Amino acid sequence: MLAYTVRRALQMIPVMLGVTIVISSIVYAAPGNPARLALGDGASPEAVAQLEQEMGLDQPAHIRYFDWMAGVLQGDLGTSIQSGRAVTTLIIERLGPTLELALVAMALTVIIAIPLGVISAVRQYSWVDNTSMFFAIFWLSMPSFWLGLILIYLFAVRWQFFPVSGREGVIFTFTWWSFILLPAIATGTRRAGLLTRLMRSSMLEILNEDYIRTARGKGIGSKAVIYTHGMKNALIPVVTLIGLQVPLIFSGTVIIEVVFSWPGMGRLLVDAVLQRDYPVVQGTILVYSVIVMVANFGVDIAYTYLDPRIDYS
Repeated sequence: MLAYTVRRALQMIPVMLGVTIVISSIVYAAPGNPARLALGDGASPEAVAQLEQEMGLDQPAHIRYFDWMAGVLQGDLGTSIQSGRAVTTLIIERLGPTLELALVAMALTVIIAIPLGVISAVRQYSWVDNTSMFFAIFWLSMPSFWLGLILIYLFAVRWQFFPVSGREGVIFTFTWWSFILLPAIATGTRRAGLLTRLMRSSMLEILNEDYIRTARGKGIGSKAVIYTHGMKNALIPVVTLIGLQVPLIFSGTVIIEVVFSWPGMGRLLVDAVLQRDYPVVQGTILVYSVIVMVANFGVDIAYTYLDPRIDYS
């Protein structure tokens, strides 16, 4: 297990290098001039050229990339072109709210999807199964941003149960929950529909296995057969999908943070793209990439608990 952990950690290095190259290539090729945006349309060409030189924008793309990478290796993601603040400081300020939103959305997804999928499989073709599958397909067809707008209109504007936007309060307090619940639902509901369908099909397949019939033949109770013998094995493909959903959850928070004015990394990224703030865009996407890779690594480790037959040696 230790050898596998070290090997996976080493494999992340070329992946991260590739990510930085792709990010930088796209950012440097994007249209727009940050110096012109900072000075305004009325600035003279001389003033724009001078500011470009001060920002290092007059350097070739590969020189700018190597300068940025040298800073990254030292823990310095650069300085924001627009605000003049350290990119690392900006990301740290926004990382907490984004992680809160993503983790709550994922928790809601798992809490809803797994029990509903199990119940649908156990009570196949019942009204519970038909109803849950209907809503699973319905949520799958609903874009997250559109669901967010509907939730804002119904629960914040019309009925005024929740605040319209923003984030306030200490984590896990009532005020905090009132602000995070709607964006978390908008982010996680679509994934819950997908996981519910997969959990149902996986559980149905497991319930028809020979060892399940043998356990029932030995007189083991129905709950023990389902939750002890069946559910653990049925979770293996579900955990795989959860790992694949991590990047989608984080990419989904970018849109949802804009819709709900949630002060996370998503809004920081969108604002940086609009302002052509290259260091902020590069640093933010790099942090997103690290989070996704770490989450996928955690999923691989979880396999050994769910299925002892998996050997990473």
